[in-house]
Amino acid sequence: MQQTAPSDALPSARLTIIVPVLNERSVIVGLLASLAPFRERGVEVLVIDGGSNDGTLAAAAPGADRLIVAPPGRARQMNVGAAAARAPVLLFLHADTRLPANADELILKGLAASGLVWGHFDVRIESSSRWLPFVAWLMNLRSRATGIATGDQAMFVTRGAFAALGGFPDQALMEDVELSTRLLRCGRPLCLRSPVVTSGRRWVSRGVWRTIAVMWWIRLLYFFGVAPDRLARLYR
Repeated sequence: MQQTAPSDALPSARLTIIVPVLNERSVIVGLLASLAPFRERGVEVLVIDGGSNDGTLAAAAPGADRLIVAPPGRARQMNVGAAAARAPVLLFLHADTRLPANADELILKGLAASGLVWGHFDVRIESSSRWLPFVAWLMNLRSRATGIATGDQAMFVTRGAFAALGGFPDQALMEDVELSTRLLRCGRPLCLRSPVVTSGRRWVSRGVWRTIAVMWWIRLLYFFGVAPDRLARLYR
């Protein structure tokens, strides 16, 4: 594992944002620009690269507190980021997802007031498709009903709860669903209604209804015990 030298600017960070990336040069600069106000308020931002070959690391360097090269695999990258984080609360953020402007305040005050140890945001999918607002509504409804969140919803968790559960399981897919399932043993999630905005590029490129069908099929297979490696091949 390689990383840039740590900065001394964040000795008392209360929140660390962990961004796993792999060949995300096209979006990483915009994401980190959106996180600049958080850094000004003392939030730590870590970019965890899984072996990009498109210049992602160079593009990310000005906008992150630290860049870390980790073994490939989103779960592994996020676990490496969690181990390197300085703050007591961790937020896992996809490179194509944007946070509400006061996300740090919502998380920290929400956890403190509720006594909960983890949570997620509602999501809005950015796209010209007329169907994706409905898809996002269903995602939000499902996560509120079941307590299961996905990575698109910017999951956050206290370091203590994350460590007690061993972090994300080392699997190729559904690591977010599995961690949510384990976190439910610690209590229900804090569901923040201010939405994160995630890109609809995956949905549009693969076809909205085809993507929905594939994702629900994968969830069903996972529920019945199909190995994540097999599901990852199906997903791709």
